Amino acid sequence: MPAAPSESPESSGQLRDEVDRLVEAWRRERPDLDVSPMQVLSRVTRLARHLDKVRGTAFAASGLESWEFDVLAALRRAGPSHHLSPGQLLKETMVTSGTMTNRIDRLSARGLVTRDPHPGDRRAVVVALTESGREAVDQAFADLMTAEQQILAELAPQHRQAITVALRELLARYGTDFDS
Repeated sequence: MPAAPSESPESSGQLRDEVDRLVEAWRRERPDLDVSPMQVLSRVTRLARHLDKVRGTAFAASGLESWEFDVLAALRRAGPSHHLSPGQLLKETMVTSGTMTNRIDRLSARGLVTRDPHPGDRRAVVVALTESGREAVDQAFADLMTAEQQILAELAPQHRQAITVALRELLARYGTDFDS
């Protein structure tokens, strides 16, 4: 199938990036393939890498690693009690039970969470956010929002909205299951 025709960024006076160069090279080398998905997905991949770095920096300023933030943020979002069962944490953070046990152990050793008896089941426990954990996740989240606002600062509100709608549409078919 021939490549989908499109106006090149050079001919339209638009900003060019590395993805434009990659797409042009692939169109030259494989004119039989439609490489237009790269226009979107290669940029998403590159943006995700950049965002990982920005997030890591925001979390490090609060003494947290990304995985620590994920667990603490799930507890913070749980409402006024700020506690969840280990099973609920698994669903929120999408990791295995062995990984979650290790993470809870490490966060507990740092004084960021506690394991408490489940109020409705003596055989079970809940993981609760400590005051230190709440302070760390709140600061990390504030730093993250500042950094993410800076990333999007140059986009017009209508472009942010259009990207939001398009990405939601792309992600909808995957739901919350990252294994499928």
